[in-house]
Amino acid sequence: MKNVKLKSPLQEPKPAKATTRRTGPRSAYRTAEVEEIFRRFSVQRPEPKGELEHVNPFTLVVAVALSAQATDAGVNKATRQLFAVADTPEKMLALGEERVRDYIKTIGLYRNKAKNVIALSEKLITDFGGEVPRTREELVTLPGVGRKTANVVLSMAFGQPTMAVDTHIFRIANRIRLAPGKTPDEVEAHLLRVIPEHYLFHAHHWLILHGRYVCKARRPECERCVIADLCKSPEKTCDTPAPLVELPPQAISVAARSR
Repeated sequence: MKNVKLKSPLQEPKPAKATTRRTGPRSAYRTAEVEEIFRRFSVQRPEPKGELEHVNPFTLVVAVALSAQATDAGVNKATRQLFAVADTPEKMLALGEERVRDYIKTIGLYRNKAKNVIALSEKLITDFGGEVPRTREELVTLPGVGRKTANVVLSMAFGQPTMAVDTHIFRIANRIRLAPGKTPDEVEAHLLRVIPEHYLFHAHHWLILHGRYVCKARRPECERCVIADLCKSPEKTCDTPAPLVELPPQAISVAARSR
């Protein structure tokens, strides 16, 4: 009987890899680099805030729905008087579509948005007892409310760690190659994978504010960026990070904070 030569452990066949594979480009950053990016954002803005003014979950839903293709400043200007007279679904429904239009006519697509505000108010009353639901699945059933709006509401009104991908976050994730994706849903899923869990609750606001005030659409202001040395964007114009200091508190009205 011949002796059988045993294979060394190095020659043993490797176990088959899982068949599920992530599609699309990967993040350009190592885990430690992503940790450092969000650590710096946390130092710069320890308690970032959303900039849409609201007084309760209902007015937040309305404000976020109105903010599509509009600026937060423009929405706030229109909704201050609206929310003073209609801060519940019942009051909004009683106000009526025509009067809602009068309040928000400075906002783009105001006619269709007014129709949605009345329709979502009616649905909240008939299907949810006048209360804003606390799940994404229920929120997206409201007229004019998509996944992004639902994620903002879940985060800001109910303290759930979500990632609402707006134009700023979509641009930032792709520009700096943090979480590349072809669609907002792809970027959302990618960001949820790469952002450390302990930073996830505030990550949405950090990225929005970074995109709004530093990594701007037309020209990123790299000289003001606290992650300039870490950034892997091909558009980067500076490798020296801005001083890492806490910024002054955000100037947000009392209405926006009294949730």
